[in-house]
Amino acid sequence: MEIIRGREFKADKAWGAKDIANMNGITTRLHWTDKPYQWHVNDGQEVFVVLDGTVEMLYKENGLEYACVLNSGDIFYASIGTEHVAHPKGEVRILVVESEGSV
Repeated sequence: MEIIRGREFKADKAWGAKDIANMNGITTRLHWTDKPYQWHVNDGQEVFVVLDGTVEMLYKENGLEYACVLNSGDIFYASIGTEHVAHPKGEVRILVVESEGSV
């Protein structure tokens, strides 16, 4: 049993994470960052939940690039093959649920 105060979590480096659970190959991790990630496509599906802060999520569909702003409580679902990149606006805490070992 563990209680995690998501808004208090801070990693040593951008995109540092606290592993919360691994349930049959599906991981749940709490990330802290203040820097953008990189464009990528996950090996499987990804659920990206903004717990604290604001993120501009850029993603591509059918060769076109789109952007949306995600605030605390918002969820971005990346289906298999969705190319995307997260750009935080200041410090953010994000809960990510995805296949173990995914990019």
